[in-house]
Amino acid sequence: MIVVWRMTERCNLSCAFCAFDRTLAITRRDAELLSVERFGRLLGDYRRTTGERVLVSWLGGEPLLWEPVYEVSRWLRRTFDVDISATTNGTTLHLAQVRADLLDCFSELTVSVDGLPEFHDRIRGWRGGWQRLRAAVQALARARAGAGATLKLRANVVVMRDNLPEFADLCAALAEWGLDEITFNQLGGRDRPSFFAAHGMRPQDVRTLSLLLPALRAALAARGVHLCANAQYLERIEASANGRRIAVVDCAPGERFLFIDERGRVAPCSFTTAELGLSLEDIRTLDDLRRLPARFADARRRMPAPACGDCPSTQVFAKFAV
Repeated sequence: MIVVWRMTERCNLSCAFCAFDRTLAITRRDAELLSVERFGRLLGDYRRTTGERVLVSWLGGEPLLWEPVYEVSRWLRRTFDVDISATTNGTTLHLAQVRADLLDCFSELTVSVDGLPEFHDRIRGWRGGWQRLRAAVQALARARAGAGATLKLRANVVVMRDNLPEFADLCAALAEWGLDEITFNQLGGRDRPSFFAAHGMRPQDVRTLSLLLPALRAALAARGVHLCANAQYLERIEASANGRRIAVVDCAPGERFLFIDERGRVAPCSFTTAELGLSLEDIRTLDDLRRLPARFADARRRMPAPACGDCPSTQVFAKFAV
């Protein structure tokens, strides 16, 4: 089971495409620690009872700004053998203690990198950020090797028409960071529609991306780096660029993937919390957890989520396929 948990709406960067841009006048909620601990204990019981792998992936905002993140992660890992990951902007990775904590209790770490230095620093509002991030990730990779740790290191790129021309060069540069994988998302239009209109991928951009991927994937593989994405994932990107809807009738909601937001709502994905979301307070036992797929399926029959008519969820379209 994969549980993506958005811990906070706080962020310390001003990414022009993101709903959590620090310059926006929005609420900045954090997840409640007691609620996280209670549901984390339930996930641990599920792990021990079923023997199934459980991966809890912290998301934000910037999840590493959530003060209890390492304490909770270490508890889940050591007490229940739950795997931990996070997606981070990397602004705290220069700290030796942060790197030590990550090696101690995390299974995966994804850093967000959206271009070569000039583009990345400008789009994220972080002067000198690319160079600082590179140095920090390389230091983390060296520390991993020295400790014999198993932390998987990944970079994720938000691809848009602006940075597509440098995507191959960016991937080549990232291969020098000590990463294991590179993934990418197409720029989405839900968070910042006005930004998307001028920067979103067009059909010709998707064709360009599709043509460069085979050779780029092979070149990276020769350097020991996996570039993830398969034909199904590219079809999703192509459909979005061409305005073609891909409806998903049954994604087996809640069976293998859960999304939880900072308000304590659990749903099959981040796009269906309004229609299908349930309060964590209503999920108290292992039976409650096991019944979630049936409850989501029933709720979907009663109130279909508009997002399902053109599903944008990357986990449904095999983003991480190698």
